Amino acid sequence: MKANISLLLLLCMCTWVCHAQSKMESISATLIGAKLGDVVILDDFLTMDFPKIAYDKAIIPGPQFMISDDPEYIRIPEAIVMQEQADAGAVRLYVYNVNGVKEPQKMPRKISAVIKNLGNEDMHLRMLRYSSQKPSMNYFQIGKQGLYDYFSSRETNNVRAIKPGEVIAIDERLEKQVVLYDELVHGFYEFVIDQPALISVLQTSPDKEGPKAFHEIDTIIPFSHVNAGRGIFPVSNYKIKGRDTIDTNNGVSQLILADGNDDAWITGTIGEKKEFARNVGNYGVLYHTNIKWKSTGGKGLALITWNCRSEDNQWCGGMGLTMEMFDENMKKSVIQYPSDQLVTKAAPEAILIGVYKPDPSKDIQEINFTYSPPGASCLPTPLILVPIDL
Repeated sequence: MKANISLLLLLCMCTWVCHAQSKMESISATLIGAKLGDVVILDDFLTMDFPKIAYDKAIIPGPQFMISDDPEYIRIPEAIVMQEQADAGAVRLYVYNVNGVKEPQKMPRKISAVIKNLGNEDMHLRMLRYSSQKPSMNYFQIGKQGLYDYFSSRETNNVRAIKPGEVIAIDERLEKQVVLYDELVHGFYEFVIDQPALISVLQTSPDKEGPKAFHEIDTIIPFSHVNAGRGIFPVSNYKIKGRDTIDTNNGVSQLILADGNDDAWITGTIGEKKEFARNVGNYGVLYHTNIKWKSTGGKGLALITWNCRSEDNQWCGGMGLTMEMFDENMKKSVIQYPSDQLVTKAAPEAILIGVYKPDPSKDIQEINFTYSPPGASCLPTPLILVPIDL
């Protein structure tokens, strides 16, 4: 009797192993046959239970970072929604606001970011990276394209002089844009200033210049600690380094960033009173990532992601992102994912981000990319490494 039970268990185990092997062969064939950036269908595969890749996270010196996303929907026709003082030096500014005016009626608005020179000498503002999207209700497209433009941008000779006490618009393109009800304004900037400054994001009428509105508006909307948040933050860049070398023989693993648990939200302050601020999502933060891997038996690795939050609520129904990818020579490519459609929706859909082939001349190889949490998408966006037969 015991022998029969043992034989039955052995047969069940062999059946399970054969099924799992066949499943991975099917997954491997699907990923090898797809184009980079495509949405692929991986039936009965995607889960949040894959082993997590352990990593070390170090702060990289970077710009003062400001975000304007509290409130996300600006309900007051004339108001300031973010106002922070910046020291001379580098600044990163992320504007993510929507015209949400319904009372006394829906109306077109202007949402603009302005800067005031608080110094005693002329201030020079030199734009380093610039991303400005036309206001739209297609939030996913704006989020993907905004990151794409930011990663791709390299501004040269873009310097403006600002007299002491003078106020100018940071983004002259936004000054010309009309924002209809429920349309999103998405601006992502990095610049250097040589005097202390006051930076504000405001909403006003389309026919009024942002700097003029700044002098006339006396309402700063109180923060509510919802959405991503707002304020000024001392952390803007991280270096992510895997602790162990990924071996293709060890199966599937995943890197989880910007989840608020393994990777905590950055904190800072809001306004003159320096009240506590948190960037829920770490939107606008750059993760410079390095993972080492080795091939066993000639296997390669596929890097994929999927929308693990699709069933949580109506806002999580789609996910799209943009990343900086680096090849073995550290040559950069900026790629929107997915590339064959706007977003991926839910399992069994996944996005093929990259395929890494073994180099017989190297025992250890590297995967390098820059990730930033994609605006309009729910987090986290798991980055999954799948061993594949090439």
